[in-house]
Order: sequence, then C-alpha cells, then structure tokens
Amino acid sequence: MSYRSIAIDGPSGAGKSTLAKALAQELGFLYVDTGAIYRTVGLAALERGIDPADAGGVAALLPDLSITMAYGENGLQHMFLDGEDVTGAIRRNEVSAAASKAAAIPAVRDFLMEMQRRAAREHDVIMDGRDIGTVVLPGADLKIYLTAAPEARAERRCRELRERGQQADFDQVLAEVLERDRRDSQREAAPLRQADDAVLADTTELDLEGSLRLLLELARTHLNLTGGEAHE
Repeated sequence: MSYRSIAIDGPSGAGKSTLAKALAQELGFLYVDTGAIYRTVGLAALERGIDPADAGGVAALLPDLSITMAYGENGLQHMFLDGEDVTGAIRRNEVSAAASKAAAIPAVRDFLMEMQRRAAREHDVIMDGRDIGTVVLPGADLKIYLTAAPEARAERRCRELRERGQQADFDQVLAEVLERDRRDSQREAAPLRQADDAVLADTTELDLEGSLRLLLELARTHLNLTGGEAHE
C-alpha cells in the first residue's frame, strides 16, 4: 500500500506544529512532530549536564538513549525518554534552545532519521520540521514552506509561553527567534531552506483559522483530497 506524505518546513515560531496537527486532524493523517524528537535529545543532554552544542559529548550519549513516541486517542504525540513521558518537559524554553543546537549535529540527525522515515512508510503522515522536504522526505507528495515575519513569530511565542504560565519578554524572545533563524539557516547539517518544489505559505497577516484554511486548500488541491481520506 502506498501512503501519502505532506512535509511542512519553516523557521521557529511559524506555527508549524499547531497547523500541522490541525491539518492532520482535518485530513485523517498521522501528525509527526519531528521537533519534539529533537527536543527530546536536547532534554537528554541538559539532564546529563552536557552542552547541547558539544557534538562529541552529545554523540556519545546517543547509543544509550531510548527515544520512542506514541499516540493518544486524541492524536497527541507523546515523547518518551528512557521510558519516561517527557511530552511536557520538552516544551520548556531552555529545551527549545538546546534542541536547535543538538539538531545541528550530524550524528543526531542520522540517529533520528530512520524513526521519521519509518512513520512515513507505515502511515499517511504530515511531518513538520526544518529539513523534512529537503532531507527527511525528499519525495513527499506535498511540500509546504511555512513562514511569517520574525516579529509576528516572536509575538506568537510570547503568547504561547504566557499561556503556559511562563514569563516572556518580547525583545528577548525576538532576539532568540532571530538567533535561531541564523543558526538554523547557517548550520552545516541540513540547513533550513525552502525546497525547490515547496509551496510558500506566509501567515504573517493570517490568524490560526485563516492559516489552516490556506493549508487545507493546498493539501486538497495537490493531493486531490476532499477530507479525511487517510488509509486505515
């Protein structure tokens, strides 16, 4: 059986995870949050006192790590590190920064690649990240490059952090967004870039509902879908 895949790439704070998850629910696809997988590696490094930017130190961790994912009835992707559910822990701001550093390490990307590709071989998937359409699933049926102005992304990130009860200073978050853009686009291992055959979707002026409508239109047009048509 042939399964279909949608790759959504873009910079930090563009709304990839939120929109990919909502799109998957609308279409009946499995949502694979690849950022959560890298966050789990970042968390593992932090918990063990290893600098996430230390390629040698992080690479040495990998053989002993057990990273798995499972899905609840509502489609929520749960991440497990050495058997412990770390779905909430990986969303902390410091883990986000650690994930960006760890993701630049080739050994980490190689370690996690098969986990991502196996999901696409076994399900209709929507997968979001920074190199899905360029590296992980270069043969995806639809590639979307989702972006927004840095200021809009910083404001969304601040709102997200505040909703979780965390403090957020706009100027600091904006600086972090710009720094992460720089790191992600300049790293040697699978830098962030728009795939040649990806459709650009700029959501700077769109709210969540409008952004989802845009992605639904793209999916249904490119994949000839009418709704939840995923394979069982």
